[in-house]
Formats: sequence, structure tokens, C-alpha cells
Amino acid sequence: AAGYGTGDLMQVCLATSLATIFVTSIRSVLAHHRKGAVEWDIIRNWAPWIMVGAILGVWLVSRLSTQSLKLIFGVLVLAVASFMLVSRPDWRVADAPPTGVRRGAMATIVGLVGVLLGIGGGSLGVPMLTLHGRPMHRAVATAAGFGAIIALPSVASFLFVPAAGAPPGTVGSVNLPIFVITIAMTLLTAPIGASLAHGTDARRLRRIFALFLLAVGLNMLRKALL
Repeated sequence: AAGYGTGDLMQVCLATSLATIFVTSIRSVLAHHRKGAVEWDIIRNWAPWIMVGAILGVWLVSRLSTQSLKLIFGVLVLAVASFMLVSRPDWRVADAPPTGVRRGAMATIVGLVGVLLGIGGGSLGVPMLTLHGRPMHRAVATAAGFGAIIALPSVASFLFVPAAGAPPGTVGSVNLPIFVITIAMTLLTAPIGASLAHGTDARRLRRIFALFLLAVGLNMLRKALL
């Protein structure tokens, strides 16, 4: 809308979004922790591999065009949303989160996809955790912590990745004015979101989450294809 529609715009969008998610994720996971819903052992065990995936994501984003990133974003988000809409709460691939090589692979994918989507770890972390026996509310709370783990190495990297045609106030690929404006609101709203999540039926929460992702994915595909 401001006329910055060329160059590495999507790269700036993803990098700036991840910067805001670092702050929002910490605020959110602390709010969930006060309700006793965060499984910190999962966060600790997955963190190193999530960081590896995030760094791979930065490398990939820096080499793709804005149009390609929009298409990837839209397709991935629609895939996750579709799964959340059709899946049932009792669907399981295991009764507990994976260990060893499987944990490393899954956590790396969470980090990689988190950077490609720029929306933290919840989009993929929630369905992965629910498929491995975690209740919906605990999956949402724990996946909230993935966001900061994804954002820390990726934003640090994006600060040194220049973006062509970036708006004023951009350091590397992170736009500082948008970062400040966004976190000014998310610091207020993240605890509200956590309270709403814990006050909502698990099945309804799953559907709300899926419909939100569906709207975001369709909107991005519309922008990419029209």
C-alpha cells in the first residue's frame, strides 16, 4: 500500500515478522506458563534442531524471489489449515513426542517452515504435537515457545542479509518502524490470546486456528497469482 512492492519485499516481511514473533512468543509462552500448560522439556529438547532449521530457512529465503516466497507461503499455510480442519482430536501417530533422529528431523522442519512462513512455530508445531499425544491446549502453549527459538537465530542472520528496494528504516532485512509498531500491540494482546485459548473448547480451538490459517493462506495466494 505504501508503494514498496518490488525487490525483496517478501524477505523484509518475513524477517520483520520473525523479529516481532521473538517478543510476542516470549510474552505468550510466559502467559501459558502461568496456566501450567507449557511442556518445557519438549522446548529444551527440540530447541537445537529448531535453530538448525531456522538458519536453513534464512539461507533459502535469501535465495528466493518475492513471488516464489508468496506461493510457498500460501501453499504451506493452506496445507496445514486443511489438515487441521479435517483431522480429529483422537488422531495419533504416537502417544509421546519423538526422540532421537525423528525428533531432530521434525524439529528441523518446524524451524525451516517457521522461517518460510514468518509466523512462528505454532502453525506446524501444534499439529505435530497433537499427533504425538499432546492435548490441544498444551500443544498450543508449548508451540508458542517455538517462536522465540525460531526467531533468535533467523533474525540475527537477517540483520546481515540486505534486501533490495526495502522501505526506510530497514536494517538488513528487518524493518524497525514496523517492528516497533507491531510489538507495541502484541505485548498487550498476547496474554489475551493465551487466556482465550485456555477458555475455549479444544475442538473449537482447533477449528478457529485452522480457519485463521486458511484465510491467511488464501489471501497470500491471491496476491501471488493476481
